[in-house]
Amino acid sequence: MAFSERVSRLKSSLIREILAAAQRPEVMSFAGGLPAEAMLPKVEWADMPLSLGQYGMSEGEPALREALAAEARALGLECAASQVLVVSGSQQTLDLAAKLYIDKGTEIFLEAPTYLAALQIFQLFGADCLTVPQEADGPNLAQLRHRLEQHRPAFIYLIPTFQNPSAVRYSEAKRAAVAALLDEFGVTLIEDEPYRELTFDGGSAKPIAGRLQKASWIYTGTVSKTLLPGLRVGYLIASPDLFPHLLKLKQSADLHTNRIGQWQALQWIGTEKYQQHLSELRGFYRQRRDVFQAALERHFSDLADWNMPQGGLFFWLTLKQPLDTRTLLNEALANDVAFMPGEPFFPDPDKHHGHLRLNFSHIDPARLDEGLKRLAAVVRQAQLDKAA
Repeated sequence: MAFSERVSRLKSSLIREILAAAQRPEVMSFAGGLPAEAMLPKVEWADMPLSLGQYGMSEGEPALREALAAEARALGLECAASQVLVVSGSQQTLDLAAKLYIDKGTEIFLEAPTYLAALQIFQLFGADCLTVPQEADGPNLAQLRHRLEQHRPAFIYLIPTFQNPSAVRYSEAKRAAVAALLDEFGVTLIEDEPYRELTFDGGSAKPIAGRLQKASWIYTGTVSKTLLPGLRVGYLIASPDLFPHLLKLKQSADLHTNRIGQWQALQWIGTEKYQQHLSELRGFYRQRRDVFQAALERHFSDLADWNMPQGGLFFWLTLKQPLDTRTLLNEALANDVAFMPGEPFFPDPDKHHGHLRLNFSHIDPARLDEGLKRLAAVVRQAQLDKAA
């Protein structure tokens, strides 16, 4: 068939394949980034105007754009509602940015590791994905400067707050230093913040985009991790030079984001009930993280190293004896356990063996100890087989 050249680079999503395999009720899954269903808020629809069944503005509902701009300004990101574009989940932001910037061979910068679905999009469009190593408090600054001196990327894609998959939260010093480097070299920033509100220690920080003086930027977020992922409502806020182009790309993609989901999001954003919901959500996930940490110490302390996340939804484990964790999947599923191998979170997966991403938000705490026990047994047996 006469498909586009781009289709030759199209890869299936390993996480979606794992989630499909983990649908059996007996499977204990640590694989996806799913919110806990018990914490999905109850929503009301009775007051929704019938007019919202009509076509809407490509930019999004004006009242929602105003509310999102106000939330961003409270974080220290100076912006107006005219810079806000409501998108079909923040995943669409990445698609629009790829269309705006990437041709085959375009160089871009990413953290290593980075968000799996971002890699999938950027590589589909033909990007040459160059990485900067991730440290406990953000990117290696010396490596970032060296990369910037050697290359001229179209943009850098960063997840500074409870990064997926590593759970790293950039320090204040690293945020300031990254902003200064991007200004110095004139590199556009795409800042992805889906987990910002899921903080367990009360910590917050000004977005890197709000620290830039010269460089262009796109800041993106979503209600998927705090309200209902099924709403498919996200947003981007862009520097004025980029916004008109992103709006045109949105118009060509799907005309506008669903207005019904936007209306529901507007019933929450900026309200007291939303703040109360977030407080309950943080407490719920903090407790699940603590139970997960204790179970990891029981079953993985001799197998892996990790840092306890201060927010987000994931633990990132590094095996003390590295092996290709993709080879563990079939045996884990045979033991009714699902997890996410770490290799696909790198552009060059075969050079980064020995990591696992484990989600702690979704699994019933009553089942997680048994699940981690089984997963640890699978890892131990694989290491014995490799040593034999």
